[in-house]
Amino acid sequence: MGIIEKIKEIEAEMARTQKNKATEYHLGQLKAKIAKLRTQLLEPPKGSSGAGEGFEVTKFGHGRVALIGFPSVGKSTLLTLLTGTHSEAASYEFTTLTCIPGIINYNDTKIQLLDLPGIIEGASQGKGRGRQVIAVAKSSDIVLMILDASKSEGHRQILTSELEAVGLRLNKRPPQIYFKKKKTGGISFNSTCALTQVDEKLCYQILHEYKIHNAEVLFREDASVDDLIDVIEGNRKYMKCVYVYNKIDVIGIDDVDRLARQPNSVVISCNLKLNLDRLLARMWEEMGLVRVYTKPQGQQPDFSDPVVLSTDRGGCTVEDFCNHIHRSLVKDVKYVLVWGLSSRHYPQHCGLSHSLHDEDVVQIVKKKEREEGGRGRFKSHSNAPARISDREKKAPLKQ
Repeated sequence: MGIIEKIKEIEAEMARTQKNKATEYHLGQLKAKIAKLRTQLLEPPKGSSGAGEGFEVTKFGHGRVALIGFPSVGKSTLLTLLTGTHSEAASYEFTTLTCIPGIINYNDTKIQLLDLPGIIEGASQGKGRGRQVIAVAKSSDIVLMILDASKSEGHRQILTSELEAVGLRLNKRPPQIYFKKKKTGGISFNSTCALTQVDEKLCYQILHEYKIHNAEVLFREDASVDDLIDVIEGNRKYMKCVYVYNKIDVIGIDDVDRLARQPNSVVISCNLKLNLDRLLARMWEEMGLVRVYTKPQGQQPDFSDPVVLSTDRGGCTVEDFCNHIHRSLVKDVKYVLVWGLSSRHYPQHCGLSHSLHDEDVVQIVKKKEREEGGRGRFKSHSNAPARISDREKKAPLKQ
């Protein structure tokens, strides 16, 4: 029996098992088994060498956005409208067969937009090049899930479940669970709050399913069984996702209003070019890019070419800003002058741990190189050798 058949068999067993106090331990074990099998499904086959088959797209710009959706929902048209890059669009499905990149120039930054082939139900198991598409989405900063406003709401749930099956968690934060394997000592289970979904026995059973018998587990929130399994697996990626409903020109105004009020959702029409500016603004807001302008000493700030930082790519502190310019600059920094929203007054003297905000202006003051031992009459020592015997002997006086 293959891995996919095993997963289907366990899912069928979970579907026919009643959920109550008596079966929660059994269901927890089944969830752990499914998570293990799905991890094995993502691993490359044994004996294979080199990288797997996928889309080779070089990272470019200050951020990366992936377009994911079913075939014929308007991904290629949206890429052409936002970037100017031509992507084949036609009235039949699977027009796009490979990854097509484009560049959005927005707010003095360059954002890479990737048009990926449409995925179908079962993509997490490899149907329709689904694994390659999802692998590229994992390397992105945020995901734009393109949906057809005239179709059913079930498409959103199908796409979300396909992405979650391969370890992508959309619009979620990592669970507050501390987990560490140990060599000896058994399993230590503690919590800082009341737990309603997981108890010590269930935690032990899940860890034994992973053949972990020595570990330290600390719950800092009332997390679920799925959260505990995600922490044990350790290969989950938590990403932001914006649900983009296209083709709003073919539905009524009441449906448009209902879709627009849903969380993390934007409604657009590529045919009539409606609301594209709001989509760009929402995308910029979710990416959290921070533009920092440099100011040389005694000169005006340079507003033409900002240094772009982000929390996901390194951080937004002064130290990250210095490392972005040059790795050796941090050692030479004496202090930093900051103008902008992050400073209390203009300018503010800041250290390396100061967090920068968007459109801040930074001037770096470097340490002055001092001569060793001072100079002139303040010299602390001479250049002569310390021992008298090592000093150069003067020539004898002429007689």
